[in-house]
Amino acid sequence: MESLSAFSSMSDLPSFSRDDIRYAAEMTRVVYEPDRRIDTFGDTRFNFLLLSELMDEVNVVRVRSGWVEAEKPKIIRPSIYNEISTEGFSGEAKRFFDWLSKNGPGFLTLLEYGFRFKRSEVSEEILHEPLDSVRGRLLDQVRNGEDTFMALIEGVDDAWEVSLLKFTVEMIQKSHEINIFDFKRKGLL
Repeated sequence: MESLSAFSSMSDLPSFSRDDIRYAAEMTRVVYEPDRRIDTFGDTRFNFLLLSELMDEVNVVRVRSGWVEAEKPKIIRPSIYNEISTEGFSGEAKRFFDWLSKNGPGFLTLLEYGFRFKRSEVSEEILHEPLDSVRGRLLDQVRNGEDTFMALIEGVDDAWEVSLLKFTVEMIQKSHEINIFDFKRKGLL
């Protein structure tokens, strides 16, 4: 697997329309969800395998791997001071959060926690076989592995970061009630 280099300048970043972002978010599917949730009092790192079919070729699949991290939830603060940091992601990440805040039910509540996202260098491999075969093999591998923080995600190739961010946002939504309970139990809310 080769390591992907960062875009050399902002002009190298892909530009997606709102429709492209919506399409990528709608087409993203979490094939295997981690057993763990976002820890209330510590940072959480999820490892991922992200599958996508190449648009111009038949039976060619790109598998990206790496990790994405959500820092520990923070006590609610006024939304005027709230920002989401997307370290390691392209400029499209901010546009995705803008779109999601307008279109994602209940997401504004989660933004008030001030999560900060980071992702690792991402490796990729191109496989010349049908998506179903790759998905099945990797799903077996992930299920039989011992990594409770591993996710298998299927997304859109050119807007793969949107797929990765959507997965992360879904993990936040699923962790939200647990985090609130933990804050209340410790007398922090």
